[in-house]
Amino acid sequence: MSLKLHQHLVIVVGLLASSFAFSAVKEYHLNIDEQTVNITGKAVKRITVNGQFPAPNLEFEEGDDAVIHVHNHLKKQDTSVHWHGLLLPGLMDGVPGFNQFKAIKPNKDFTYKFKVRQNGTYWYHAHSKGQEQDGLYGSLVIYPKNKKPLVAHEKVDRDYVIMLSDFHESSSAQIMANLKKSSEFYQNKRETLKDVFAQIKKDGLKNTWQERSMWNQMRMLKTDMSDVTGYIFLVNGKTPEQNWTGMFKPNEKVRLRIINASAMSFFDVRIPNLKMTVVSADGQAVQPVNVDEFRIGAAETYDVIVQPKLNHYQIQAESIDRTGFALASLQNEQVPSSYSVQIPQSRPRALLTMEDMGHGAMHEMSHDAADMKISMQDDQMDHSNMKHEQLEDQHEQKNDDVKIVQGWANASTPVGNKALQYADLKSLKVQPDTREATRELEIHLGGTMERYIWTINGKKFNEAEPLKVKYGERIRLKFVNDSMMAHPMHLHGMFMQLENGQALSDLPNKHTIVVPPGKSMTALLTANELGEWAIHCHLLYHMSAGMMSKLIVANVDEDAKNKGLEPKTIKSSTSLHQSTTTEGGQHEHH
Repeated sequence: MSLKLHQHLVIVVGLLASSFAFSAVKEYHLNIDEQTVNITGKAVKRITVNGQFPAPNLEFEEGDDAVIHVHNHLKKQDTSVHWHGLLLPGLMDGVPGFNQFKAIKPNKDFTYKFKVRQNGTYWYHAHSKGQEQDGLYGSLVIYPKNKKPLVAHEKVDRDYVIMLSDFHESSSAQIMANLKKSSEFYQNKRETLKDVFAQIKKDGLKNTWQERSMWNQMRMLKTDMSDVTGYIFLVNGKTPEQNWTGMFKPNEKVRLRIINASAMSFFDVRIPNLKMTVVSADGQAVQPVNVDEFRIGAAETYDVIVQPKLNHYQIQAESIDRTGFALASLQNEQVPSSYSVQIPQSRPRALLTMEDMGHGAMHEMSHDAADMKISMQDDQMDHSNMKHEQLEDQHEQKNDDVKIVQGWANASTPVGNKALQYADLKSLKVQPDTREATRELEIHLGGTMERYIWTINGKKFNEAEPLKVKYGERIRLKFVNDSMMAHPMHLHGMFMQLENGQALSDLPNKHTIVVPPGKSMTALLTANELGEWAIHCHLLYHMSAGMMSKLIVANVDEDAKNKGLEPKTIKSSTSLHQSTTTEGGQHEHH
């Protein structure tokens, strides 16, 4: 071998060795089992991971090689794990029925392997039946290389995960069965006849008549902020009484990584007497925004930095239907704590409005007295089948004027306080792709409430054609919400750039976008990850009832074009009460 060739080989081997030296293998074993847990005083069977409920926090550094061995010890159930918000090969995304991934059978194992290509706050959860609700969910934190902050303002003294979730004494299968029986099964805070008379007094008989007839025709309740009630809200698996606590020293900078790992809940998050600086959304760094509170949809994450000065603070995450709080504390470690948990006063409950239904103005409608009679009867509650506690709950919600506000988006933020809006978010880094979209995919979100079916473009998942885009294509996703519920729409495998009024170079990256009732949201997408990617509502029972689709990113060659297989712009609409679907909305692979 010549000396020159030998030297070249030495250099190549040296370069390879140095590149491998900087790539640490981070390995975990996750043992999925079913055990008895007691969160509320009642022992129930739930899914545990490594004996824990919920699953443990996993930590990586950007550049690591992740190796995660999942062992399914469930006796009768297949399982899966999806790495929510992570950029990875399709097979490793962990969704049964996508990218040749098959569910992990009982007593079988699967090893996920992927290069960690990003940093930030993420989470992981099952994508099989209702296992996400039943305990298979946990936080996932990826630090920048060598844990060095990206920018000076992100240098902190403490770093805590605040994972919000909703626990129910009923299993996910029982909840789904109840919703299938009646979409209003959990609606125990309906309006009463007293509310009707209060509205007549305020708006007059004619307007009240017209408005209530419209709600009646749509077969909806304006109190329907959440499909499921009866949840206990947890922080890192702890109840409000157990009071998860993070310690600090005065004037330290503390990063709180707030993850909404709920199955079905939105929260309004605040820390009274402590300003928060939002520095990241969905794991992606944003330019700092100072706020007093923010609303977080299921599956979203926000990182905030706080500088506590008092000895004690309460972190308050109130469900938007005002049925409860997830609570935690920040405590000065230099001062003995004499704090006992106080449940805060609930904020007013919002009622949906015609605007939330996409009806900006009242339409002139003529109705006879019979219609009005039906409307009034529907607004009276059938108390015969209600539990005693529900009636008491009703009695407490006497619907004083101060207890009710109008509109889904109304969080009753105190005057002078700043609530985060999507429009406030600007990417910290300049977006690498600032092309305009070449075409638009319109994604209509709808449902049929009588049978609890939820749809994308009028079809349930098991009946729908996949959405198809070309690799490298720049497209606009237009989410049109034809329903009266907000839908946190999650895209696997890639980040969308939310069109929120900022310049193209500043649009924030999001993996989950909350589409409010009766509204539209748009996002730009560079289709730069080959594969079959799930796109679905992250409210678990909406996805289970059909609100899910498959977005295929593929190289499209000339042959495929000639055969008519090239991507087409998909435009279709569905109204809330038109259904071309059949029963059986729950699909196997989700």
